[in-house]
Amino acid sequence: MLVSISIRDVVLIEKLSLGFRRGLCVLTGETGAGKSILLDSLGLALGARGDSALVRHGADQASVTAEFDLSPDHPAFAILREQGLEADGDALMVRRTVSADGRSRAWVNDQPVSVTLLRRLGEELVEVHGQFDTHGLLDPKTHRGVLDAFAGLDALAAQVAAVHRAWRQVEDARVQAAAEIARARAEEEYLRHAVAELDTLDPRPGEEEELSEKRAVLMHRGKVVEAMNAAYAELAGERGAERSLSAAQRILSRIADKAGGTLDGVIAALDRAMDEAAEATAQLQAASSDIDMDPNALEKLEDRLFALRAAARKHGVAVDALADLRADMARKLSLIEDQGDTLARLAKEAEKIRAEYMAAARQLSAGRAAAAGRLDTAVAKELPPLKLERARFHTTVEPSDNESDWGAHGIDRVAFTVSTNPGAPSGPLNKIASGGELARFMLALKVVLAQTSTISTLVFDEVDTGIGGAVAAAVGDRLERLGRDVQVLVVTHSPQVAARGAAHLRVQKSVKGETVSTQVVELGGDERREEIARMLSGAKITDEARKAAESLITGHA
Repeated sequence: MLVSISIRDVVLIEKLSLGFRRGLCVLTGETGAGKSILLDSLGLALGARGDSALVRHGADQASVTAEFDLSPDHPAFAILREQGLEADGDALMVRRTVSADGRSRAWVNDQPVSVTLLRRLGEELVEVHGQFDTHGLLDPKTHRGVLDAFAGLDALAAQVAAVHRAWRQVEDARVQAAAEIARARAEEEYLRHAVAELDTLDPRPGEEEELSEKRAVLMHRGKVVEAMNAAYAELAGERGAERSLSAAQRILSRIADKAGGTLDGVIAALDRAMDEAAEATAQLQAASSDIDMDPNALEKLEDRLFALRAAARKHGVAVDALADLRADMARKLSLIEDQGDTLARLAKEAEKIRAEYMAAARQLSAGRAAAAGRLDTAVAKELPPLKLERARFHTTVEPSDNESDWGAHGIDRVAFTVSTNPGAPSGPLNKIASGGELARFMLALKVVLAQTSTISTLVFDEVDTGIGGAVAAAVGDRLERLGRDVQVLVVTHSPQVAARGAAHLRVQKSVKGETVSTQVVELGGDERREEIARMLSGAKITDEARKAAESLITGHA
């Protein structure tokens, strides 16, 4: 539900903070007081189109913040998780700014987001019905899901969607395999020749680097060998380092006991130096023996290296990728060889899952058809008291035999249609009904669907347009009933509707000098009675109007 809204510098509103309760909240006020500004502000916070015209004259930007308290499993939180955004417990705060130059920014829980994401969240939070832009039930795309929820078919619908995904995956695999086989057939001769060449070459990952290193050594083999031999002579020759170190160690060892320990460290260092020199000599001998002295070794190595590089250029890959390329080509050849088995297996699997899908989809379709009648009957009961007794509401469920129409939703087209006069053809809600009729249709539907919708806040803008008396009382009764299941905000000029509110807000305009501003006051007790009396009698409030207002309030308390 909507917990609060804070508005700054939107048209006539300089600064306004409002809290909202559960149940039915009515907003009243004289025409032009600014009730529409409140709805525009809420719409702005929920992703509606931003316009610099909303910015109060003289201000740099308009800002609206709305806070919601939602159940943990509310769809809005799933959208946040999908986008990698953090939730703050059960609270959700959305904020929107529009600058005087028309630039717009949006936040969710103080995390910057796109206006598109904000609008998507808004569609899950609030539904507006009336003379302004609407979504929800007026969008035929939602009708199938609404009917499923009304009928308790969500689990079966989820099963149909899961089987359809499995079917599509197998079908996609079959189509992909067939395409690969077709391509492989077209290039079969080339593949066989290329695989044979690569089999002969037998490339290994990392071989290019290994050969390059060996080539560098062989290219400088003479200088390397000469340097190694000279170094060996210095280490192990007649006057080499090992002999000199050994001689020095022997000389010092003979007099060590006469030096009072001062030579012990030197003798130990010489021991270590002799060990290191011996290790260096051994490694030098090993390195020398590793050098290939074959005069043709460099030529052989370069032939191998250049052959690998030529093959890599030919196939447009790195040398290290040749082995993987060979494996992929061999796989394509194997597809050709076992193409019949692969395609037959995938086709059989696809046919099996298709049958499972059709069984589940037909069961879902039958459930929808049965529920459509129940929904039509329930809505029909709500229409006469709302002065729509001549109207007819009809839920169409049309299964399609065209496989291209099937999907995760099943095989049905579902639509809510209405006719406002006997004998008139049915049509879409937003095409046939208009003005107050449309809002009352939405009210009737929402009363019937109240316990199945995930929308936690409904807004009805002047749902009582053109009605009064018993019809207005019926509207108020249904809004009050609806408020037991969801939060309802209604902009009304009807005292019968206003008297039903669990909370009553009055929108009023004040003038200070040359400044005009809109304010909102929560009414209670005598103030509320006076406002409803004003709605009954007009500018001059009579005692009779006060008594009538009191009767309306106490009659529904």
